[in-house]
Amino acid sequence: MKILEVRDLAISFEDKIAVDKINFNLSAGEIVGLVGESGCGKSLTAFSILGINPPGSNLSGEIIYNGEDLLKMDRDSRRKIRGNKISLIPQDPMSALNPVFTVGEQISEILEVHKDMKRKEALSTSIKVLESVNIPNAEERINDYPHQFSGGMRQRVLIAMGLVAEPDILIADEPTTALDVTIQLQILEILRDLREKGKAILLITHDLAVVSEICDRVYVMYLGRIVESASTKEIFSNPKHPYTIGLLNSLPDESKSSLIPISGQPPSINSIPNGCSFHIRCPKVFDRCKTEKPELYSVKDNGQHLSRCFLEQIEN
Repeated sequence: MKILEVRDLAISFEDKIAVDKINFNLSAGEIVGLVGESGCGKSLTAFSILGINPPGSNLSGEIIYNGEDLLKMDRDSRRKIRGNKISLIPQDPMSALNPVFTVGEQISEILEVHKDMKRKEALSTSIKVLESVNIPNAEERINDYPHQFSGGMRQRVLIAMGLVAEPDILIADEPTTALDVTIQLQILEILRDLREKGKAILLITHDLAVVSEICDRVYVMYLGRIVESASTKEIFSNPKHPYTIGLLNSLPDESKSSLIPISGQPPSINSIPNGCSFHIRCPKVFDRCKTEKPELYSVKDNGQHLSRCFLEQIEN
């Protein structure tokens, strides 16, 4: 059952388009990856779901949660959902926590605000959620400050903050960035457990290796547009868009003698090219790509695999 549907979401700054009419959905009990290079609009999209929008931004489209459009809600109604029904695990655990409050104070505040709990009950619940993300001696550590935790421990604290109100949807924004491989595996195992408990998770990342380990479905973004979407298995075994192929070719693999990087750099939103936005970096570019914007074409399975490339229209 779909718990979240994003329909034609567009985000712009004056006349500059940062997110260009994207569509995706999320169901209970699944992990969906939203992937792409830095600056493609992943985090901007995630924050728009939470109602955290940069000054000067203009939004259009629909974000449907349990049958209601979040973009049409007033501020107070959105606040009741943010951190309660839809939670965020922010990136960069080293700076996301407030250094002047204990972790217990920061976690329990969520329960006091959203669940009307008294401080004692909120702290007791906070201890339990810290234990659930494998924080040892949680009853003692709850009185510690962020600087007394390692990077991996802080990431688990952030996950605990995202979970403590028992949300329906968890948005994980680069939750494994800058963590060592052992800690990454522990974080991914926590996310798997949450999926088994029926949580819907949107994983924002540029790390396709992480996606291959944990995601059920994948949306690939480039310069504010979804350029390919399919099941994780399909994306890795049968990629169609040249950008997706380029990302996969950049991954280390035992079968490769060397990595094949994508040529060039993604342009800024101030200089998005005409036609297909990827054509200036694409090894398969032809004349039509330089003047026309491709739509998402169905590759197979009645729209279960989509690619924004004219080659798919020609071949199908």
